[in-house]
Amino acid sequence: MGRGRLRIYLGAVPGVGKTYAMLAEAHRRLERGTDVVAAFVEDHGRQHTAALVAGLEVVPRRALTHRGTAFTEMDLDAVLARRPQVALVDELAHTNVPGSRNGKRWQDVEELLAAGIDVISSVNIQHLESLGDVVEGITGVRQRETVPDEVVRRADQIELVDMDPQALRRRLAHGNVYAPEKIDAALANYFRPGNLTALRELALLWTADRVDEYLQKYRAEQGIKGTWQARERIVVGLTGGPEGATLIRRAARIAARGSGGELLAVHISRSDGLVGSGSSQTLIEQRALVESLGGSYHAVLGDDPASGLLDFARGVNATQIVLGTSRRPAWQYLYSPGVGTTVTRASGDIDVHIVTHEHAAKGLGRVPVRKVTDLGRPRAVAGWLIGLGGPPLLALLLTHLEGLGLSTDMLLFLSLTVCAALVGGLFPAIASALVGSSALNYYFAPPIHTFTIDEPQNIMAVAIFTAVGIAVASVVDLAARRTHQAARSQTEAQTLSALAGTVLRGAPGGDGVLTALLEQVRETFQQDSAVLLERPDPLGPWQAVAAAGPHPPDRPEAADVDVPVGDTLALALRGRVLPAEDRRLLGAFAAQAAVLLERRRLAGEAAAARREAEGNRIRTALLAAVSHDLRTPLAGIKASVTSLRSADVEWDEEDEAELLAGIEAGADRLDHLINNLLDMSRLQTGTVTPLIQETDLDEVVPFALGGVPPEAVRLDVPETLPMIRADGGLLERSLANLVENAVKYSPAGVKVLVKADALVPAGGPGRVELRIVDRGPGVPEDAKERIFAPFQRYGDAPRGAGVGLGLAVARGFVEAMDGTVTAEDTPGGGLTMVVTLPAAARPPEAPGPAGPAGSAGSADPTGPSGRPASPAGPTEPPGAAAGLPFPA
Repeated sequence: MGRGRLRIYLGAVPGVGKTYAMLAEAHRRLERGTDVVAAFVEDHGRQHTAALVAGLEVVPRRALTHRGTAFTEMDLDAVLARRPQVALVDELAHTNVPGSRNGKRWQDVEELLAAGIDVISSVNIQHLESLGDVVEGITGVRQRETVPDEVVRRADQIELVDMDPQALRRRLAHGNVYAPEKIDAALANYFRPGNLTALRELALLWTADRVDEYLQKYRAEQGIKGTWQARERIVVGLTGGPEGATLIRRAARIAARGSGGELLAVHISRSDGLVGSGSSQTLIEQRALVESLGGSYHAVLGDDPASGLLDFARGVNATQIVLGTSRRPAWQYLYSPGVGTTVTRASGDIDVHIVTHEHAAKGLGRVPVRKVTDLGRPRAVAGWLIGLGGPPLLALLLTHLEGLGLSTDMLLFLSLTVCAALVGGLFPAIASALVGSSALNYYFAPPIHTFTIDEPQNIMAVAIFTAVGIAVASVVDLAARRTHQAARSQTEAQTLSALAGTVLRGAPGGDGVLTALLEQVRETFQQDSAVLLERPDPLGPWQAVAAAGPHPPDRPEAADVDVPVGDTLALALRGRVLPAEDRRLLGAFAAQAAVLLERRRLAGEAAAARREAEGNRIRTALLAAVSHDLRTPLAGIKASVTSLRSADVEWDEEDEAELLAGIEAGADRLDHLINNLLDMSRLQTGTVTPLIQETDLDEVVPFALGGVPPEAVRLDVPETLPMIRADGGLLERSLANLVENAVKYSPAGVKVLVKADALVPAGGPGRVELRIVDRGPGVPEDAKERIFAPFQRYGDAPRGAGVGLGLAVARGFVEAMDGTVTAEDTPGGGLTMVVTLPAAARPPEAPGPAGPAGSAGSADPTGPSGRPASPAGPTEPPGAAAGLPFPA
């Protein structure tokens, strides 16, 4: 049994016709004799959609109950038992009701596909997991129900259901999408023309990318090498030379000419890892330029730049290649035609642009490579001793050994040359070859003891020995230099890896990351100090952004080494002058320092933007509160006062008392709302200064319950609790808000439990825990933190029930007293608010003479519970000590 096939109808927004298209496809398959069932189809009350459901076999839904409310979900077991050929499953991103087999509907679909059942489903673009932040930025609404992108990408068919934004708004206005009472709100908010246009473009681009993936897969399966110009793809070849920036900008302009053009920059690196004609630092800067223009950068290994570039271009289905005019001098074309000419000849149906630039034909400007390996002074001296002194000594030794022959003598001298190359490098080996050939000529080539050679074959032998000796010396020195370069490349790679680790491990925007990077620069290059300098403009004064080490330079001119990063940033080192090969690696450090500085600034700007957005949100919520929640009690007061002052009606005492009670209730409610607003304002501005003192909890709690009916709360505060360190007024206000919130959401006739306990952790300070337990509807796990945000009212709390500040004020006051407020589930249903506060330290009991109980010499300053009596007295509310208004 094979896996089923998945077909998805993708839409930009609700109402474009995804479900309608899905049902229409079901009827077409049904007419062709396919066994189709509607496993789950949601018509949302739309007549045209409901009409298409008729005529299809509908699998009965499964009934579930969650928190006293009945829900229906797709009956997965029933669909699997029915085993149709095709199952219709609407709303792929839907979250199943708790109690279902799977948490998400797409997981149900995966089970159907695994059972060999084809599935037709639907989803909107805003429900894709990777686009959540993008959609929220467009619409201001965060989608809670999402589906992983990979689930949608794996679909065998994706069909975009598209509609013009104005046509969709007309459909919405005609009542074909939502109920009449929701139309105006939808048109004014989510279905604004700008939102619809942006979401439509997002859906089109996402679908286009998927189509491109299918195209690449098909071309690979069919072995198609030619270019299909379905989309403009511009490949620009980079060498790391100074002309790269010109080529990138030119290619970007070409890509921008048509809609959907794509820019790809590629650098062909040698497979042996050795330095080519370009600069690593220049490539880093050019990569940043490509990415800033919306393109992508690629590095490809290959010994032949022309073939590597063409293979890459054909692999990505490129339509055009942009290359620069060669920097090689004209005479070098005698050896090879050059990369540009080779690519143009072999490009086939790919257009090639050769762009001129100011560096053309001025030489490659290769990074200088030392021709003599730096072996150190002892080895250099030893090499010269072997090269200059070895041949005479060997000749003296061989003159006493007769009968070896000229060929054997030559091999021995050649071995000496190889030894000189291994020890001292190229030039000592060349000297050994020249001195050795002279010694062979003088001592062993007849006539001996003269530099004249009679026999032509001996002349040829000495000449060949000299050439072979020099060649062997060159090869050995080249191998030594390659080994040196490989070891240096490995060291640079390890250094860059450590650099990347330093950057990645640091917190975004943290000052310590930049300082740690400069400290790593100082240690890596053995410098006394390192500093990152910045100036506001190319002519402005330099200022230190971050530094490591003592006495860092204050300007690049005062440094031993400086690496500019643009016109306004420079990395300066003090200690010693670095060789050229180290400056290339230092350039990578400088580029990373610039990136870290930019990250720090972006993080600061993001934090400021978040604060501004939070301020705007609070201001908007405050306006809503003023416009409704504060105006509602004022309207009641105004109506009651107007009625009392009316001369047309004579009120009896009962009616007058009722109106006055309404005025008092409205004033109390208004006073409570204003107090919360003022408290929240104090918390936002950081002006809350608690008066911490030893406080008796069982004296604070009763005052906090003054705003709720006595029969609504059950109190369990033991008298044996230790004193707490808190501000009585702030604590009373916090507990009052928490208790009032619990009573508001508790079912009628069910009391809220207020319970306190002492926590004495081992080896730590004691704390007192107060629990406010209700049996209300509770709060989901993901909302337990959101309910403490200002102006939050969870669920369907009625308007006028408060501005949503009570819990925020309670947490803010408790945290100001070094306490915590958290929300937990109540076992059996409901919500428990847990308040923890530090317990006061118990003073050691001073020994003294025992006197008769109640005598003047042993007066006990404690109350009935054995704790010090409150200074305010048992009848004074704790709020009086902090100067806070007592809640009504």
